[in-house]
Amino acid sequence: MDPCPFVRITISNFALKFPINSRSNRIHASPFPCYCEIKLKTFPRQTVTVPVLHTENESPRGSSQSLAATFHLNKSDLIKLNGKSLFGRKLYLKIAVYTGVRGNHFGVNSGKLIGKIAVPVDLSSAEARVLVFHDGWISIGGEDKVDSSQFHVNVTAEPDPRFVFEFEDEPECSPQVFQIQGSIRQPVFTIKFTFRNYVDRNQRSRSLPPDWRSSRSWLRSFSSHREKTGKERKGWFITVHDLSGSPVAAASMATPFVASPGSEWVSRSNPGCWLILRPGEGTWKPWGRLEAWRERSSGDFLGCRFELIPDNSSNGIVIAENLVSCSQGGKFIVDLGFPGGGGGGRSTPRRSLSPGCSPRGNNGFGSGSGARGFVMSACIEGEGKKGGKPTTVEVSVQHVNCMEDAAAYVALSAAVDLSMDACMLFSQKLRKELCPTRDLMP
Repeated sequence: MDPCPFVRITISNFALKFPINSRSNRIHASPFPCYCEIKLKTFPRQTVTVPVLHTENESPRGSSQSLAATFHLNKSDLIKLNGKSLFGRKLYLKIAVYTGVRGNHFGVNSGKLIGKIAVPVDLSSAEARVLVFHDGWISIGGEDKVDSSQFHVNVTAEPDPRFVFEFEDEPECSPQVFQIQGSIRQPVFTIKFTFRNYVDRNQRSRSLPPDWRSSRSWLRSFSSHREKTGKERKGWFITVHDLSGSPVAAASMATPFVASPGSEWVSRSNPGCWLILRPGEGTWKPWGRLEAWRERSSGDFLGCRFELIPDNSSNGIVIAENLVSCSQGGKFIVDLGFPGGGGGGRSTPRRSLSPGCSPRGNNGFGSGSGARGFVMSACIEGEGKKGGKPTTVEVSVQHVNCMEDAAAYVALSAAVDLSMDACMLFSQKLRKELCPTRDLMP
């Protein structure tokens, strides 16, 4: 499998310090933290808190927020950004530093501007080597160096090649999965969507390891034992096969998606749950767990939390938590450079640990391996937009050692996509592919 070229721009080691006995030094006592807005050409603006250093001896690399923001550029982005302007304009990363209340009203920023900087960025050789565009202090907000505040930032770019996969259709339609490399689309997997009891009776000999029935005991151990009443969606099962027809990964709905009492949606307090499985020793073994719910406290989002499961344990370690718009769709991202693994999207801070080299290597669990950075992303459509842009999955090459590794991330992406349907309001009707016939009901 040949990867696609990607470049990761990293902005890190933010810090701000003010000249002694200056008026700006009063910001130390402000109840509001300093923050900055980061802009690169047409990419979405990112807003990040900036730590203020109170002593001359403090190091910006010792601050709690070392990594501030990232931009992920594919081949098309690189071509656009490296294109020569008719006016000979260079590409700049722009950072505006503020203090006060974060946000804006009628397009005007609510905070008080301290200063702006522009770091020149030349990406012409970023696909081949690591580039450092700036690492150190910059004077901002003053007419001379004596009165200026000092802002510290590190801006680098590095190659970040990824495997890119695209679903031919929705997961419930049992589609083919293609690997994308430039203009080449090569089939690498097929997805089989079934209902679990139907799989047990009719598909076991062709699709599943021989002792699938005996492995149901651990499946029950990961499921919630809380009483399920009222409306629920359950029993969905996904198997990922390689081109020879062998199962190489799976996702099983372990905990039903149930409407909260007095409501029509799945709540965060009682989420549905998927197990992401990989074959091993003649049976399926759990690699990760995906919880999903409908987040309605600050809009209308699909909430997703992904955790790794060590061998012989039912306790997982959370490495990503994202919110994806139910109406517009969005990306589910696992990025170990960010708290919560959200990497530039809406995310809830969580402790981030490495999943190791791959789902297969080191049993898919290696928090001591030191791996950091982008792991995977899945572009998911919103409700009512099925049949449009297919689900696209990107996986960093450092997390793929074999086809089974890539298949595990494909299974995870399919589970996230199907969670958008599982978390639909129960007053809405599911598509026929997601509704088993009466004789196949669990």
